[in-house]
Amino acid sequence: MIIYNVTLNIDKSVHAEWLEWIKDHIPQVLATGKFKEAKLTKVLVEDNETETYSVQYRAHSREALDSYYAEHAEQLKQEGLKRFADKVLSFRTELEVVDEYVVNYN
Repeated sequence: MIIYNVTLNIDKSVHAEWLEWIKDHIPQVLATGKFKEAKLTKVLVEDNETETYSVQYRAHSREALDSYYAEHAEQLKQEGLKRFADKVLSFRTELEVVDEYVVNYN
């Protein structure tokens, strides 16, 4: 399984607006049909100027992620750039799930 991870540093001057926007943006990415779920997480770092978040999308497959890049990624990325310009800096990484573990307490 492939996780498409987007890490974002948001200027505090647009943080509240961005947080509202991202909660609408994530369902738009999921609506492409290329991912099975997403998690929005706050990165716990102390910074007086920015807030940092990570959005992790679980792709259905490598092919689904490649299809997302080819068909949807640029348009969806441009929407955020148009709205927030240089107030939001982001970078993207791909993670391959090697193994998963669950603890069950009875």
